[in-house]
Amino acid sequence: MSRLLSADFAKLKKSRFFWLCIIGMAVFGLYMKIMEYISTQQYFSRSPALHSMLSIYAMVIGFLTAAFVSLFVGTEYSDGTIRNKLIIGHSRAAIYFSNLITCSAAGLFMCLAYLLPAAAAGIPLCGMETADFRYIVSMFLCSFIMTLAFTSLCTLVGMLCQNKAVTAVVTILSVCLLFVASIYISARLSEPETYQEVTALAGDGSVTSTRDVPNPGYLRGTQRQIYKFLDGFLPTGQSVILTRGDQGSPFLLMSAYSAGITAAATGIGIFLFRKRDIK
Repeated sequence: MSRLLSADFAKLKKSRFFWLCIIGMAVFGLYMKIMEYISTQQYFSRSPALHSMLSIYAMVIGFLTAAFVSLFVGTEYSDGTIRNKLIIGHSRAAIYFSNLITCSAAGLFMCLAYLLPAAAAGIPLCGMETADFRYIVSMFLCSFIMTLAFTSLCTLVGMLCQNKAVTAVVTILSVCLLFVASIYISARLSEPETYQEVTALAGDGSVTSTRDVPNPGYLRGTQRQIYKFLDGFLPTGQSVILTRGDQGSPFLLMSAYSAGITAAATGIGIFLFRKRDIK
């Protein structure tokens, strides 16, 4: 196992796409924090909170993970590396875990590539006194475990599909579709329970009387509970929640969901990979 990890991390260090993602995330983190400071100073004449905008990377990490895993694992198949590992005696479980650990580490490095420059720029601009450290720590842990969930799902597809192009299409398209579903779920949950209906107007057109009317689009009962579960359960739903910066979000519950997804995807992946015919 140690030899597999050593070889995979050596391959990771040489990956141009990995370093491109690291540089891109670092520039993205600096840009978002600096632009937030400039706009807040311009329009509100104050400094933004240090913890704001630190979780924006959650919206893109799923796409980066899908693209990276499809390339990293796909190259293992196209170059015949996995078959050679089996020939020299490595178990399929060890090969699967080695790829999963390496890809997970790459995903976490991408998260840190955004967070560290953003925090480094935010501390002198915003000041430490504006930071909500409890929220920052909770957000960090939740986003890291969410990234592991993304990675485990993408690794599951990548280890079972021997075509790199197909793996890339399936993983990236799946993330896109799940994001669309999560944004729709979030929008439905954000619907107000009532809205105001105008009942009387003055001669000059000003409103003189209104009444609260039940909103037919507001989710109630079991349907609302299902939507709330999916909102926190799906990794893309967690990405939307983290990007919004909701400080009252159930980070512990979302982390438990992500940990469960990671464990289930890994177990299913190893079981199916053991039965896979490697060409």
